[in-house]
Amino acid sequence: MEGLFDKLTDWIKELLIGMIEGNLTNMFSDVNEKVGTIATEVGRTPQSWNSDVFSMIKNLSETVIIPIAGLVITFVLCYELISMLIDRNNLHDIDTWMFFKWVFKAFVAITIVTNTFDIVMATFDVGQHMVSNAAGVISSDTNIDITSSIVSMVEGLEELGIAELIAISLETTIVRFCMDALSIVITVILYGRMIEIYLVSSMAAIPLATMANKEWGQVGNNYFRGLFALAIQGFFIMVCVGIYSVLVKTIVVTDNIHASIAMILTYTVLLCFSLFKTGSISKSILNAH
Repeated sequence: MEGLFDKLTDWIKELLIGMIEGNLTNMFSDVNEKVGTIATEVGRTPQSWNSDVFSMIKNLSETVIIPIAGLVITFVLCYELISMLIDRNNLHDIDTWMFFKWVFKAFVAITIVTNTFDIVMATFDVGQHMVSNAAGVISSDTNIDITSSIVSMVEGLEELGIAELIAISLETTIVRFCMDALSIVITVILYGRMIEIYLVSSMAAIPLATMANKEWGQVGNNYFRGLFALAIQGFFIMVCVGIYSVLVKTIVVTDNIHASIAMILTYTVLLCFSLFKTGSISKSILNAH
């Protein structure tokens, strides 16, 4: 009877240890895989990220938004002409150079609106260039190597009782779910930024149509600041990955499961928090709102 009980105990312990080992292996491999894709995802331009979505946004801009921008630019140019004439002593002091100035403004404004999408994509090309250059300087090795440490962890687990193993298995299961949730958060941040880029790009023609007038031009100026903020956000994301890669190299994974898991979970949470802050940081630098 005692032999049967011992065999049952050993079987339960093997089951729990196998569960703990699987949780540890999958936990770290999922985080390594997700963090490793950040540099690849953030380095893509709107054209290369998803060509079908890019084509749809471009068609919407050309067929829906640009005609509306044409009405906006007509109003702005008329407002600009009236303001120029009134400011010159209520039509009593008019010089011909004013009309040449107005024609030049109209030419520049119309050129900007008709080439809106090229201007917007050029902005993100600059951002992608910054990310590419940063990738050559920043270490992208974010893998947490725990292959050798798992062996020593498992050897230490064999000496524990069933109650302790159940507690550790629950702990590793919870942390694994947390790591999966953090991986989803990282994906949401990266995909959310690209969707925001597409949304902002689709309406670009309307704010750019206001650039011909000093008062209305604040709309276009703020739009440009927000556009550049989105472009340089990718650079800040790369900096966050670089900091994370430096921090994870200092992690010493030992047979102390609790301390090792807590340290890695802390750094991963810190990475997600930093990625969340990149958008507001880039906007605050350029005073975009």
